[in-house]
Order: sequence, then structure tokens, then C-alpha cells
Amino acid sequence: MEAVADLVVSRTTPKPPLKWAGGKRWLVPYLARLWKPHGHNRLVEPLCGGLAISLGLTPQVALINDINPHAINFYSWLRKGLKISIKMKNEATYYYTRRVRFNLLIRSGRAQSKEAASLFYYLNRTCFNGLCRFNRKGEFNVPFGKYKKINYKTDFSEYVDAFANWEFSCKDFERLDIRADDFIYADPPYDVEFTQYSMENFDWDDQVRLANWLAHHTGPVVLSNQATQRIQELYAGLGFKVIILNAPRLISCTGDRTPAKEVLALRNL
Repeated sequence: MEAVADLVVSRTTPKPPLKWAGGKRWLVPYLARLWKPHGHNRLVEPLCGGLAISLGLTPQVALINDINPHAINFYSWLRKGLKISIKMKNEATYYYTRRVRFNLLIRSGRAQSKEAASLFYYLNRTCFNGLCRFNRKGEFNVPFGKYKKINYKTDFSEYVDAFANWEFSCKDFERLDIRADDFIYADPPYDVEFTQYSMENFDWDDQVRLANWLAHHTGPVVLSNQATQRIQELYAGLGFKVIILNAPRLISCTGDRTPAKEVLALRNL
């Protein structure tokens, strides 16, 4: 598959509001060609992450889901035109006090509040590599990021129109109310041995469960994941067309930025 060289993304389309490890913004030109014939359908992202794909494809109607309740709470507040009033500083001591406050809101049952959404944004922009990691108590534990400069956003009113016909939910993908003609794009955590970059433990059994759920959908389906041998065999065995792409390596503890191999598994397209 070739990149869509002549793709023009509307300047009025809001950018993904969060930093997200493993974000797929680079993949939008590939998916845009697949999405175009189905643009009248609803787009479903069962594992939405940082919203790079949904915002890149700009569907009129979408069902956006993730198992991370803090990301979904933030997106839900964006739909209401979130304006952040808390102070945001790129400074370590202040960052850790705000992290403590965010975790206090979680423990006290106020994780769905506007303050929690605002703090989640601040922590995401300021923490190391935009990671979203929680300990066994469900508390955010990513360290300070040490960036030279951070441009914080306080007014998110531009997302109100973009999200007007989008539904946000936080549940297991198998519990989603899917329509027969929905266009589903799924981007689960990479099939790797260590999942420290992921809040949830998405193991091999979950990968297989997702693959079978996608295979039973009657509408168009696109799956992206790391091109491990077992992922390729899993989706090929279920009748998907499997394509290998070179993906940019955006996060690496060794500093290696050589392209990584990525799978696109296609069905009913």
C-alpha cells in the first residue's frame, strides 16, 4: 500500500489534544484512503488512545471507547468546551504536587470531575514521554518529563463541534453496541512481552479475543499492531488481508529511531 501523497487534512480539524505513547497520527494518510468510501458510516474506535485516527479521519458520527477512564473523562469534558483554569507549570516540584492531587481525586471518587480532566491534561503534557501508567492502586505514577518548553492549551472550545455527534464510552470492547455497517478501527496495545507503557494488562488472550470479535463484524475493519509473527498468523488465519508497513519509532529507551514493522489487517474492504 502506498501513502496518500495528495491527502489534504482540513485546517479546521482539531489536533489530538494529548501526547500519547504509540500514537498513530502517521497512519492517517493510509487509513484515509480506506475510510473515504465508507465516510457516511459510523466510525468505531474500541481502543481509542490519543484520538489521532478519529480526529484525522473527521467522521460525522463516531463511537469512541477506551478502557482508560481518565482519557474518556477528558474527552467528555472537551465535548462540553473545557476551559482549564488550574495553573500549569513545567517544573518538577509543582508537577509532583499536582500528581498527588490527581491521585487524591481518584481515591475520593472524583475522577470524573472537571478538575480531574484538567489535571489529567496537565500531567499528560508534562510527564515523561506522554505515558499513561498507573500502579496497582490505580494511581498515576509517571515521572516528570524534563522538557525545555511546553505549550499548554487552556481553551478547548474548538472540540465542541468536532465531537458533536461522537459518543464516548469506557468499557470492554465486547460490550460495545456495534451496528452491522460500522467502520471499526482497532489499535490495541502492542504485542510485546512487557506492557509497562499501558495502563491495562492487555495480554495475548485479549489479543485473540479482539481478533475474533473483529472477524465476526460484517462491516469494514482495520487493525493495526506490531508486526510480530503470531499477530500476522492470527489475523491471516481469520481471513484478514495482512499488510506490513514501516512505522516511525517515536519512543525508545535506547534512543533508536529506526522504523519498526507495523501490521495493517483488513477485512470487508
